[in-house]
Amino acid sequence: MQDLFFPVSKLAWLLIRPDALFLFAASFALFLLWRGRLRPARRLLTLLLVIAWGLSFIPVGEWLQQPLDQRFPTNPVLPTEVDGIIVLAGAVITASSDYWQQLQTNESADRLIHFIALARRFPQARLVFTGGSASLIGESPGEAELVRSTLVQSGIAAERLVLENKSRNTAENVLYSKRLVQPQPGERWVLVTSANHMPRSVGLFCKHDWPVIPYPVDHSSVPDRALHPGFNPIQHVQDLTRAVHEWMGLTAYYISGKIDHWLPAGCGAPTRVLGQSSN
Repeated sequence: MQDLFFPVSKLAWLLIRPDALFLFAASFALFLLWRGRLRPARRLLTLLLVIAWGLSFIPVGEWLQQPLDQRFPTNPVLPTEVDGIIVLAGAVITASSDYWQQLQTNESADRLIHFIALARRFPQARLVFTGGSASLIGESPGEAELVRSTLVQSGIAAERLVLENKSRNTAENVLYSKRLVQPQPGERWVLVTSANHMPRSVGLFCKHDWPVIPYPVDHSSVPDRALHPGFNPIQHVQDLTRAVHEWMGLTAYYISGKIDHWLPAGCGAPTRVLGQSSN
């Protein structure tokens, strides 16, 4: 079932992502025009134009990101000692990095920055980078292979690193990482990933009986910004796509039984009320 979940979820997302739905609807409107169905075509085109203008000014993606970004405290107070630090893949542009033989990162590069900082802060902690290739077509190098030299060059001793390179999604990140490191009861592990991705990730770790301390980074929303609409169509569409992707991921993982709650709040980890400021 795990083998089917990955390709099905990838293909489903290609069909239901907001920009794809918009293109499908616009294509159908054009089809109606060619068929001479002018009235329904005009109505559909009018609706699409209203949506396009609305999304250009209204930061809907910001609003959808906020409950995810604020689910766990930012910069949490950590124990004086931790047993391990885990960072989830998703910050590396694999094809570009492989071609240029130089690490190329995306908007989630904060994951690596904070992972390196925590590794220096806790020099005795085990360090786990988990993530292979998420490509459906062809062979491509996994993220863990591509980050090894960068992490070592940043001052991290190679013997501290555990690189998990087989996983293709978050569910497999947790499954394969646990098999590799075999965490013991009572150990304290810190999880680093993007804030909007943290609820789903924590839910998976809880499901696998691996309690973690959430350390969210790469926040996608700013509450004050969401209250001031402005014309920024590209950014708003990108924010909406990112938010919908995560909410759909939570829904799919919950329905399939991979997580126990639609919006996980942790397994003993501290959470905060929406809007509460952190220290």
